[in-house]
Amino acid sequence: MTKETIQTDDAKVSVYLQGPDWEGVATATIGDFSCKTPEAGLGVLQAAIERIRQAGISRIIGPMSGDTWHSYRFVCESDGSAPFLMEPTNKPHEPDVFKSVGFTTISRYFSARVPLVHAATSSATATDAFEVETWDGTKPEDLFRQVYELSLEAFSENAFYTPISQSDFLAMYMPVVPLLNRDLIFFARRPDGSLAGFLFGIPNYAEGPKPKSAILKTYASLERGAGRQLANHFHKSALKLGFETAIHALIHDDNQSADRSVAEGATVFRRYKLLGLRLHG
Repeated sequence: MTKETIQTDDAKVSVYLQGPDWEGVATATIGDFSCKTPEAGLGVLQAAIERIRQAGISRIIGPMSGDTWHSYRFVCESDGSAPFLMEPTNKPHEPDVFKSVGFTTISRYFSARVPLVHAATSSATATDAFEVETWDGTKPEDLFRQVYELSLEAFSENAFYTPISQSDFLAMYMPVVPLLNRDLIFFARRPDGSLAGFLFGIPNYAEGPKPKSAILKTYASLERGAGRQLANHFHKSALKLGFETAIHALIHDDNQSADRSVAEGATVFRRYKLLGLRLHG
């Protein structure tokens, strides 16, 4: 993934010409956007759009730093609470700069929080199709290799999905190993030992060294019911560890996990948008 950066004293943006498909059409993406003023932001954004137009590309997605494996989405609604670990952030005026040149919403997301004393009381239907186990805390590179392989299959139908190499995936996730808590990472395994799902949780260290919330960061499954079982184990374990709140992070509005979050009594505290622009002429 290559990028071209356009920068002034008061604004910055990066252009990625090899973006994911949008409605079957190849795109470029615009990411790493920041500006002190709307006027400064408009200048670099217009320059980025012109660069993409000259490259013969007619669709742009933003903000997105190349693909969905990296930072993307604007915060568009918030209760004012502090950002959680690894959450995208932006200044309030920055989404309006994109909208001023014609970007419109193409996808919506949210984050929600739920008291663990409530979430941990939910139950999931027992099954013989798989068994949930915690990570044993050893061989983190093997852990992420397993997560990588299942992610490629589980996320392949997601909007704006682009596969990445295993080496790039490991380069992204191995630096977070010191932050991991083995009791917040779960696997669902079939009787033959093959992986049916995983859940990756992490303490919200943005709160400090002794956080009160745990983040349900990512989970995916290939077997019906595995997602619910994994979430159930996460909530119970987080409560046992002394956390007070679970954060259901960055969920797509149309995802099945959105319904599950609501059913567990979670309250939305942040909403996000991904924007798109169709170039004409």
